[in-house]
Amino acid sequence: MGFFKRNSSIDSNSENRDWELVASIAQNSLAEQKKSRRWGIFFKLLTFVYITVVLAGVFMQSNTSSDGFNIKEAHTAVVHVSGVIADEEEANANNIVGGLRRAFESDGAQAVMLIINSPGGSPVQAGYIYDEIKRLREKYPEKKVYAVIKELGASAAYYIAAAADEIYSDKASLVGSIGVTASSFGFVELMDKVGVKRRNFTAGEHKSFLDPFAPLKEDEKVFWESVLQKTHDQFIRVVKDGRGERLAENDDLFTGLIWNGEQALELGLIDGLGSPGSVARDVIGEDTFKDYTPRLSPLEEFTRRFGASIGLGLGKAIGVLSETPVELR
Repeated sequence: MGFFKRNSSIDSNSENRDWELVASIAQNSLAEQKKSRRWGIFFKLLTFVYITVVLAGVFMQSNTSSDGFNIKEAHTAVVHVSGVIADEEEANANNIVGGLRRAFESDGAQAVMLIINSPGGSPVQAGYIYDEIKRLREKYPEKKVYAVIKELGASAAYYIAAAADEIYSDKASLVGSIGVTASSFGFVELMDKVGVKRRNFTAGEHKSFLDPFAPLKEDEKVFWESVLQKTHDQFIRVVKDGRGERLAENDDLFTGLIWNGEQALELGLIDGLGSPGSVARDVIGEDTFKDYTPRLSPLEEFTRRFGASIGLGLGKAIGVLSETPVELR
């Protein structure tokens, strides 16, 4: 009987420990669930507050009518051209042209100032902006356009500046680079070394034109260089039309070289040295600035960049988009 009593006591103690372990695990699990629930509520609340703030900003921006830009007090109207000039970037034609139209339409604008800080970009986008500046200058002949280059006004950025009545820069600003570029890579020899074969099916003799995984054909090379040369000729014509007799006779002027502000002044690429403030004060005669550059709300900026990145990546993945865009750089 004592044998059975001892085993019964052992079984009872073991059973108690098992229940204690189960209870401990259950308590810890409940504590973790409560902690996770609290953090979940916190992050949901934080997300709700963020979205509310962003949507409020979008609502306020969308309810700002264009009449709000028709400022009666005298001022210098400013439109910024910042960063790469491209359709998917902030410095795109629609954005800049919209700002220019509002600036010209404003009753109090004594002049329009383009503040430029850009390495260049798309000749198409630059062409749209250039043409619109010319049109607006004809429509509002009493309002002059001044381009002021900050650190950099190169290629497509200078293309735009050439539409202005006058161009200014700092003595150390970089100005010019009147040329065209389009670049890519060739992987043919690398593919041969690793034993990779390209399978690309096309209809049309030149449909795989500039394919980096295929040998470069001489006739296609000649053709592509002719396209770039024609684009360069358009660029040169625009600069000559805009600058006229102010341009110096120099064989290097349209070779793609870039100069500092003092050199650009000697070459006739700019009309003087100055900053936005000094040009507004000493040339325009009105040092009160009003910025007409359209700004995206945070939500619009996120949506635009997110959508553009997905579209760009998908287009490249399926071979729709080329890696060799023509750029004024």
